[in-house]
Amino acid sequence: MVFLLALTAAAAAAQTTTPEPPPAGALQPQQTSPLPGATPATPTVPPAPVPAPGQSVVAPPPLGRVFAAEHGLIFNAIRPDKVMDFETVIAKLRTALENSKDPVRNQQGWGWKIYKATEPGPNGSVLYVFVMDPTVKAADYGVAKILAEAYPTEITDLYRMYTAAFATAGQTLINLQPVPAPGTSVPAPGTSVLPAVPASGGTPVTGGATTPPSVTPKR
Repeated sequence: MVFLLALTAAAAAAQTTTPEPPPAGALQPQQTSPLPGATPATPTVPPAPVPAPGQSVVAPPPLGRVFAAEHGLIFNAIRPDKVMDFETVIAKLRTALENSKDPVRNQQGWGWKIYKATEPGPNGSVLYVFVMDPTVKAADYGVAKILAEAYPTEITDLYRMYTAAFATAGQTLINLQPVPAPGTSVPAPGTSVLPAVPASGGTPVTGGATTPPSVTPKR
């Protein structure tokens, strides 16, 4: 009996083979799944820059306000309790346009009229209307940008005061196109219409008046 068991064990050992090493140059299988118990790596996001101590963070100014027509409107719905703040900023805006050394800003100031509606605006707000008559081609009418140019050391407080005054999400800009009278056409943008020169030889002047032709006195 013991002899049979020994013979069986010897036969089983003879059938068990040791795996041979793979030939040189053969590709080895790669581990594609995480090891048991390992934590998969997660992508990291660089941290946001931290402002220096004492430095306040203010949202960037809105995009520029550029008109595509020669006349335009900007509507500003202001909170009733922020009217004084808004008018303080507008006073600074007027001064900035008037005192700017940039001739484009001066031109904007000449055609920039500001009105306050007597009727209540949306949701009980106070409505201020900017009338650009005329507009300046390709000029940026963004209030924040103009204030930043004129008051670089005050822009943070002015911008916060300005944006907090709005009762809505922001301004509404409208380009205006003139409606021609029947039988007439609208002149192309950038062109001016001068009164016709009379046959007598007078020349047009401001306001459409004409200078009288020269007359040689009779003798």
